[in-house]
Amino acid sequence: MCGIIGIASNKPVSINIINSLKKLEYRGYDSAGIATLKDNSIDEKKCSGRVDELEKLLLKSPSNGNIGIGHVRWATHGIPNTVNAHPHSTENVSVVHNGIIENSDDLKKELETKGYIFKSQTDTEVITMLLTESLKNTDPLDSVFKTLSKLKGSFALGIIFKNFSDIIIGARRGSPLAVGYSNEENYLGSDSYALKSMTNKISYLDDGELCVLTKNNVSFYNVKKNKINKKIHTVSDDENVSDKGDYKNFMSKEIFEQPTTAKKCVSEYIDSLKKDINIYNFPIDPKKINKIILIGCGTAYHSCLVAKYWFEELTQIDIEIDIASEFRYRNVKFDNNNLYIFVSQSGETADTAAALEICKKNRVKTCSVVNVVESTIARNSDWVLPIHAGPEIGVASTKAFLGQLIVLYISCLKLSSARNEIDKKTYHQSIENLKKLPEAIKKTLNLETNIQLMAKEFLEARGSMFLGRGSSFPIALEGALKLKELSYLHAEGYPAGEMKHGPLALIEEGLPVIVIAPKDKYYEKTLSNMQEVISRGGKIFLITNNKKVSISENIRFGLRVPYIDDTLTPILLAVPLQLLAYHVALLKNCDIDKPRNLAKSVTVE
Repeated sequence: MCGIIGIASNKPVSINIINSLKKLEYRGYDSAGIATLKDNSIDEKKCSGRVDELEKLLLKSPSNGNIGIGHVRWATHGIPNTVNAHPHSTENVSVVHNGIIENSDDLKKELETKGYIFKSQTDTEVITMLLTESLKNTDPLDSVFKTLSKLKGSFALGIIFKNFSDIIIGARRGSPLAVGYSNEENYLGSDSYALKSMTNKISYLDDGELCVLTKNNVSFYNVKKNKINKKIHTVSDDENVSDKGDYKNFMSKEIFEQPTTAKKCVSEYIDSLKKDINIYNFPIDPKKINKIILIGCGTAYHSCLVAKYWFEELTQIDIEIDIASEFRYRNVKFDNNNLYIFVSQSGETADTAAALEICKKNRVKTCSVVNVVESTIARNSDWVLPIHAGPEIGVASTKAFLGQLIVLYISCLKLSSARNEIDKKTYHQSIENLKKLPEAIKKTLNLETNIQLMAKEFLEARGSMFLGRGSSFPIALEGALKLKELSYLHAEGYPAGEMKHGPLALIEEGLPVIVIAPKDKYYEKTLSNMQEVISRGGKIFLITNNKKVSISENIRFGLRVPYIDDTLTPILLAVPLQLLAYHVALLKNCDIDKPRNLAKSVTVE
């Protein structure tokens, strides 16, 4: 969600800024821009639409400055157009901004009384004008501190100055910001992934901190204006992830990477020689945990819902689930014997990070399940459980969701063992079942041909319904979310047992209804609910692992996933729903990797 790049170099930077912005496209955006400094003037170019359009502008009229900033924007204040695109510049200063300035209207009125004229509808232009005003009386660093003191809200900023042609200043409050290091070239970025093509040496700003970059030096300052030192992290090199290979898009690549993701994740946590799970150093003695609170947004929230069934089945711990955007505003009763687990693919999800910050202030123990171990949420947690999925580029999460499920299940098993709530035989058998998961996922992917046929049935549909019971219910929610995200078709997930309490009113002749019915203790009940739909004209798509079920004329399509341990079955059931959403979107010619109005890393509230 919005992306910042800044480069201070001894050579022209526009090409590298464009290449880095392309790596940030997966975050979701609607416009792009760049500003460089050359001969003591700011050269700004921006456009609505894709980075490719910005690149065309630069080919017609090159920007040759050795220092510059770039941005991809996801609209919050003002419609997506060229005027509202970043950077926002005056003669003396140019700014790129991620986040939201909550008091921008008041500041704008104040600045207008001083004669400032605003061109855009954005909150960001207020920052540009405040900096322009303060630069009349002070130097760039002090002007930034003075400006930040007036801002309410969240931001990550990249700033260049006409009369100080060798520096970029970055600032962070709420939104992530990173610094990269190289020889006679230093970098500013909202995402370490965009910097990794240029360097693997990265530092991360914390809230309230500023950085000043030149081509040969980086300085950091805290909120009290004191110079500070920052740790330099060496991040892994995953250049191959930017290549789709033989796949049409990143999402299909990532769906089919899931057997590898599962294998890597399981191998990271399972000690085959000891037949044990190598998770240690719990922030709380497992036997003293009274309650676990699982917190996430979107797909991560659905992984928490599945995990609730596992924890309740395998432990005696009380479990609560919370949507992060609700948790942060509730009057939560904190307890030092509770463990608060935060789930986020990016580790930068704004609502989840804010909920974690509240927990930190209340001094309770926290854990994060994340895909990016250098992220804000990971760094601020007492304990981190990486999902080892590798970079995920497609906005609609697939392999990261699978990784979240695996890690949550593994942590559940380990806690159950540490609390002596699972016998050794069952514990060891569960570990062996985990080792079989990658091959089972691989076999599930072989259903793609049938799913392609299913997808055609959704092209004329006005909506659809996904039904499940038990741990299949959260998978129904996730399946509906994927279809909405990718194909823009209305879809809802429901507990199958709730049909008669309202949703049956939505059933009409030909409505696609996906029934998720594995052979578990809910199986017969789910089939009974399915009959309620059939009798009212719904078009049934049954997904099961029961080899004995007969596919009758009342069932439009039936899919059988491989049989595996009941507790792991939800992971398999998610895969055909990902493929279904993908193929419906493909048939509708939707932008699969970058769905409209959505962003990969939601860094604003």
